[in-house]
Parts: sequence; structure tokens; C-alpha cells
Amino acid sequence: MIKLMATDMDGTFLKDDMTYDEAKFASLYQQLQLRGIRFVVASGNQYYQLKSFFKDYPELIYVAENGAYIRDQQHVYAQHAFAPTTVTTILEKLQAIPELKLLVCGAKSAYTLNTTDQQHVENMRHYYYHLAVIDNYQDIDDNILKFAISCPPEKTDAIVAQLRTALAGLGEPTSSGHGDIDIIQPGMNKASGLKELGQILGVELADMVAFGDGGNDLEMLREVGLGVAMANAQPAVSAVADQTTGTNQAQGVLTTIAQLLSD
Repeated sequence: MIKLMATDMDGTFLKDDMTYDEAKFASLYQQLQLRGIRFVVASGNQYYQLKSFFKDYPELIYVAENGAYIRDQQHVYAQHAFAPTTVTTILEKLQAIPELKLLVCGAKSAYTLNTTDQQHVENMRHYYYHLAVIDNYQDIDDNILKFAISCPPEKTDAIVAQLRTALAGLGEPTSSGHGDIDIIQPGMNKASGLKELGQILGVELADMVAFGDGGNDLEMLREVGLGVAMANAQPAVSAVADQTTGTNQAQGVLTTIAQLLSD
């Protein structure tokens, strides 16, 4: 029995222009509420950016920062931060790789140095609504939840492999492709975030549906009762999913929700 539906955002729920069919979603959301089914956003992105897409739904819960930060507008359900000594070590290792552009992501804000390429900073503001440009990472007074890296797209897989070795035991690289890599806490991912939220809400993973398209959705799609990959998903993601829906451009998430509600 479905009790919760969770969706990734970029490449999944959102079209490429970062919009979605708001009228169709409003209708489906009403049906979900009538049946007591939770709708949850599970994303690698920052909470403050995610909630901007759902201004009319203040009660929504967000499993943000790849599971490290779970909250709604009123209440923080869980927050998992790197130890300060680990943050220092990871920063040293990341800053030793010249082609990486780096954001340090905290609960209050994301942070980057004033030496970071200005165009990159502006691009990142689309995903990190709270983004501070600072002189030194040592000045940060925040709980660090993850590190967000941009690299040349063709080097993504090689750099993920390099970081997996360099950061063993400290952090785990995960990528949605296209030159974007997140360093998350060991054992922390969207599946662990959903499991933790489920324990709070009294919902088993087996009673959840999840939608995704990228590498950071793998665990989530594998562990929920029904994992749904987008038609535009990476092959590894499609391989672990129970079924496939249309592309994000075709609003496949909304299509499948409608089908599940009509069954």
C-alpha cells in the first residue's frame, strides 16, 4: 500500500526550464491528501531552493542535501553534519585538484571563495538561494552537510573514481552526471533520508514510491517499494528501477502518479 511518494527534482520532476505543470500537480496533490499519501521532495539541492517551487504547499517535507537535511517550513526533522576535522581534511584534498569548482554546503547557507569564477557563482545561485562568497573557508560558522563540486563534464567519471579513493572513509562522491559531483557523508543518501523520515512518520520504505534519473537516486530507487526511473535516466538508474516513466520534459512523474491513483 502506497503511503508516501518521493521525487527528485532536476531531470525528474522539473522540466529542463525548471518549471512543472502546476495545475496538474495541484489536482493530483489534492487526491494524494484525500488518500493520506505524503508527497516528499528528495533532492541533492538546498532546502531554500527546493521550497521555492512549492510556495502553495507549506506543509511539504524536503529530504534535502541528499538526505542530510530533512525539514518542512516549521520543523527540522534531522540534520547530519560532517565533523569539523573531517571538513578541514576534505577541503585540503579537494583544493589540491585544480579543475574543481567548489561549494561548501551548510544548513544556513552554501559558501564559496571570492576567487571562484564569477559566472559559476551566478549559475550556482539558481540552485543555492543562500550562497555566501567569502574570503576563507575557515571563517564558516555553520554545520556542513555536503560539498558540491563542478568539473569538466567529460572528466566526471574519472574524478568520481579519484575522489572515491582520496576521500575513503571521509566522504562519498555521488554524481547526477554533467560535471556535477556531491561529496556526501558516508552512508548518507536519499534512501537513508527516506528511511529516517519514514521512522518519524511511521511509513516503511516498502510503502514508498520514488522517482529519479541520476546517480544520487540509485539507492532510493533500489530500496523503496516502487522505484521509477525517468525515460531520460542514466542507464545504471534505469537498471535498478522497477519501472520507467516518460521523460522529465513530458512530466513523467505526474503521469505515473495519476496512473497509480487510478489503479
